[in-house]
Amino acid sequence: MLKDIFITLLRKYSHVNDDAVFNQYWEEIETNYAHKKRHYHTLTHLENLINQLNEVKTNIQNWDTILFSVFYHDAIYNVLKKDNEEQSANLAEKRMLNVGIDPVIIQKTTDYILATKNHILHEDSDCNFLLDADLSVLGSDWESYSAYSKQVRKEYSIYPNFVYNPGRKKVLNHFLEMERIFKTDYFYEKFEENAKENLARELKLF
Repeated sequence: MLKDIFITLLRKYSHVNDDAVFNQYWEEIETNYAHKKRHYHTLTHLENLINQLNEVKTNIQNWDTILFSVFYHDAIYNVLKKDNEEQSANLAEKRMLNVGIDPVIIQKTTDYILATKNHILHEDSDCNFLLDADLSVLGSDWESYSAYSKQVRKEYSIYPNFVYNPGRKKVLNHFLEMERIFKTDYFYEKFEENAKENLARELKLF
């Protein structure tokens, strides 16, 4: 499903009609998200984002831009680096420019990807839907949330507990201290209460 969506997207906007290039770009995405060191930021994460966003598709003005942003937002992911979003945005820009996609779409895509770094309320409502979908796992049932937190720990397995735990607790407290985690009314009503409960429950485990 993901491959079909991605290839169709490229064909729709590209000035070239080169399936070899399109497949090459998909294989790059697939390889990156399927890397053995990834446990949460995987193709399953992309599927979840698209499924969540499909529920609010009628509220999104630039659906295709959202799709480009979903595919590339974690294209580069290295737990040792702090510029993953910037690197992912750069990769998206290069690939999209190479096949001739509208510069306006490219600019919005890179803006949206960079916004996933801090998840701050954005002036663009489409971007807020993307940010909320990206955090939707926080408001899932406890079993799913617990699996997510364990997957994140595996991704950061290079760090011992005495390094990881304080950092994780800081992240949890950051979200708990937010007035609202989810920017859009739809995702706020769907996930906010459960997300706060999950975050607080994980925090008690430390």
